[in-house]
Order: sequence, then structure tokens, then C-alpha cells
Amino acid sequence: MNADIVARYRSWFSRFVQEHAEADTRDHQNVLLKEEHTRDVCDNAFSIAAGLGLDERETALAAVVALFHDVGRFPQFRRFRTFQDSLSVNHAVLGAKVLLERSVLRDLPKGERDLIIRAIALHTVFTLPPGLDGDVLMHARIVRDADKLDIWRVFMELTDIDPAGWPSAVGIGLPDTPGLSPGILACLERRELVRLTSLRNLNDFRLLQLAWIYDLNFAPSLQMVLERGVIERLSRTIPRTPDIGRALEDLRRYVEERLLGSAP
Repeated sequence: MNADIVARYRSWFSRFVQEHAEADTRDHQNVLLKEEHTRDVCDNAFSIAAGLGLDERETALAAVVALFHDVGRFPQFRRFRTFQDSLSVNHAVLGAKVLLERSVLRDLPKGERDLIIRAIALHTVFTLPPGLDGDVLMHARIVRDADKLDIWRVFMELTDIDPAGWPSAVGIGLPDTPGLSPGILACLERRELVRLTSLRNLNDFRLLQLAWIYDLNFAPSLQMVLERGVIERLSRTIPRTPDIGRALEDLRRYVEERLLGSAP
């Protein structure tokens, strides 16, 4: 695995995206959204790999996992017209199936093929299962961090525009109503992840995204959270109650302490 192989897979991915081009401009926004997301997740994965000091092979593997992590999104949208897995299909599993059915990774050693497929299939699970092989675990963690970092970018940018201009498949089916659920705030205060099924409105979703910070695996990822102002930008539309203020301060303190006290 090296940079030349990554370049070849980038060409395959570009052709795959073109296969799923939509004639309707509004629909095609969704394809472009996921193409841009993939590019930025690849950039994030490269940054994390560099921060970890990974060698050329491991960096290339991280890049390929990132490149293909959402390949299932394109057939998902074509068939179901949504990006909500709960209303359609698990896009991570679908992506792994696409790669296997098309034999995209056929020229790689079996160990590398299996690692890429497993990391892609695991990138959306609530928490990673115990007992994963060390290399699979590392690459699943890298892509999960890289993915979260770009999902934050997408939603931070969307808060600055009228929802009428959002790509049609972006919505998560939650109302933009006042207030938030005490149980969701309690999860953030306990530094726990939040399940999508427990959300009641967009404020709950914003708290869920903030809680993702506690699930980041590597110091380079946390550094990007600080540099990009993720906490401040995601929280600016959440009601600033005393409880929210304390939870946000605890989150900032957690990031700073992780960066000060841990190696990458």
C-alpha cells in the first residue's frame, strides 16, 4: 500500500461518483455534498496520521479507508432518496458490500483488504466492539475521528444558511423547537455518547454532536477541535442555561487536559 495505489483508488471513486450523478440539480446537491465530505475526511485522516507519525503504508491505509468510508451513501441516496440509515439501510455495511461486489480491492493483500472492509463497516457503530485486532482498531478510530471532524464542519456551515437552501437529504427529521431534553444534557454532563433514537429536537442533536468530542481517540483530532472552534460554533444556538454553561466548560477543560496530558 502506497501513494500510487491511493491515487488509483481516487480515480475509481471519481468514476463511481459520476455513475451516481443526478439529473435534477436539487438532487445532485446531495451527491456533491458527499463527494466534498469524502475529500475532507481524507484530508482529516492525513492530518491525524501525520500527527501520529504513521509510516507511508499506514498513512495510505488510513487514506483508503477514509476515501471509501461513505461509498455506500451514493447508492443509498439513489435508491431511498435519504441519508438517514434508520429510514433506509446501514450505509457503512452497504459501502463494504459495494467494495466486495465490485472487487475494488482485489489487488491488495488479503490482510489489507480485510482491514479496510472492517474499518469501513465499523465507522458508524455506536461504540467499537472489544477485541479488535490492533491495526483494525487504529484505522477504525482514525476514520471515526476524521468523519466526526467533517460532520461538524458540514453542520457548522449549514447553521449559517437558510434551511431552504440545504441539500434535500441533509435533514435528520427533527424540529427546530425551543428547549432541550434533560436526559440528553445529563449524558453530556456524564461524558457519555447520546443515541439518535433519544433525540427530540435540533438542540438535542447539537448536544449529541458535542458529546462526540468525548469519543475522539487522538490528540491531533482534539487539536483540530480547538483550532476550528467546534465547541463554540456548535453551541452558539443552544440555550445558555447555567447547566449548559457548566457542561460546556467541562467539555473545554476535558479537551485542554487531554492535549496537555497525553501523547498523540
